[in-house]
Amino acid sequence: MSIELKVPVVGESITEVMIGEWLKAEGDWVEQDEPLVIIETDKVNVELPAPESGTLTKILKQDGDDAAIGDVVGLMEAGEKPADAEAPAASDAKASASKASGSKASGSKGSSSEASEAKAPEPAGDQPPEVASKSADGERVMPAAKRVLAEAGLNASEVEASGPGGRLLKEDVQRHVAGKAAAPAEKAPAEKTSAKADSDSKGSASAPTKAATTAVGGSRQEEVVKMTPLRRRVAQRLVEAQQAAALLTTFNEVDMSAVIALRKQYQESFVKRYGIKLGFMSFFVKAAIDALKEVPQVNAEIRGDNVVYRNYQDIGVAVGGGKGLVVPVIRNAERLSFAGVEQAIAELAQKAKDSKLTLEELQGGTFTISNGGIYGSLLSTPIVNPPQSGILGLHKIEERPIALNGEVVIRPMMYLALTYDHRLVDGREAVTFLVRLKERIEDPTRILLEI
Repeated sequence: MSIELKVPVVGESITEVMIGEWLKAEGDWVEQDEPLVIIETDKVNVELPAPESGTLTKILKQDGDDAAIGDVVGLMEAGEKPADAEAPAASDAKASASKASGSKASGSKGSSSEASEAKAPEPAGDQPPEVASKSADGERVMPAAKRVLAEAGLNASEVEASGPGGRLLKEDVQRHVAGKAAAPAEKAPAEKTSAKADSDSKGSASAPTKAATTAVGGSRQEEVVKMTPLRRRVAQRLVEAQQAAALLTTFNEVDMSAVIALRKQYQESFVKRYGIKLGFMSFFVKAAIDALKEVPQVNAEIRGDNVVYRNYQDIGVAVGGGKGLVVPVIRNAERLSFAGVEQAIAELAQKAKDSKLTLEELQGGTFTISNGGIYGSLLSTPIVNPPQSGILGLHKIEERPIALNGEVVIRPMMYLALTYDHRLVDGREAVTFLVRLKERIEDPTRILLEI
């Protein structure tokens, strides 16, 4: 009897999802609880496991299809493991070797599995997607990623993977291709460009999630990529924040000399004891907590006609995940040591990269810190994450001349930006918050002494 694979309940507020990547193909044997497909939501990605051991018989929803909670996305038959069934790794390796061998037999000079796959005909849209294969260097390549690799003439080893378990996703390849396109490239003959455009157009018709590339006069191209649920939700939230709150940003700058010297002095001992590096973020989290205690309006929220003040600090830290910007939350950050903060940030950042964050780790938060400086941003105006009332933007550390004790000296300086909801936080409170934070960063002993 067929077993229906249904979209599970992944959160109270989530009613619609998108099918990300099928990890198995029709006809594949799967063990109980083995992941079958990645389901993308506007908050987190989840893996749908096999309810029993058996064979995946039918895929009803393809990569990129939208689905509602409870929808049937596939069918499988329970049963005993066939005698000729191989372990996934062995099966992948055998498939890659077979493809490579077939490529050589047909006169191909490429020796890797990626090279042979790049020259293989693209499957039609009504054919089942292939199971993730392993490239020559052991990297797992998802079916949609293989198609984009083939179109771009790339090997999997050239692209950095960000998917769960080190899987190479189509978004990874598209980012890599977009980065190369930004650099000067040789002008391709018009005939080849048109031919590629025709091929891309046909591929787009058969695979909804695949980027549609259209040649527009010579080498000019346009690429249409379906927006992920996460990106749609981020866009919606940012617009809501602009429309519902009275946002204002105030700035200050901080001398990072003391923190840099402290990190340099104790970095080796810190790593030896805690197994993690002492970063800048823990200093800002601890300094922000002290400032939030002194200016509680920035840690509060408006709820109807009431203002909700809190005696705890749940700090959201904006990080770039495999599918875009996410803001996981460090719960009760005021109770953590510097090492505890660093370990929490490292764990959440890795989960974000692997798309393993849970709903609980993304919900709530009383204040947010966003570090655009890691990307080279010198100054920005971050947007508040509602219903929070404030967000701190960190920026690039840059040596600049400043006046100190009547002399011009060179110091590593950073601009700070606090965006706040003016409905609750007045300018005085916002400036006071930044000044308190600045004082603690420039003299970190004040954080330890809480003065």
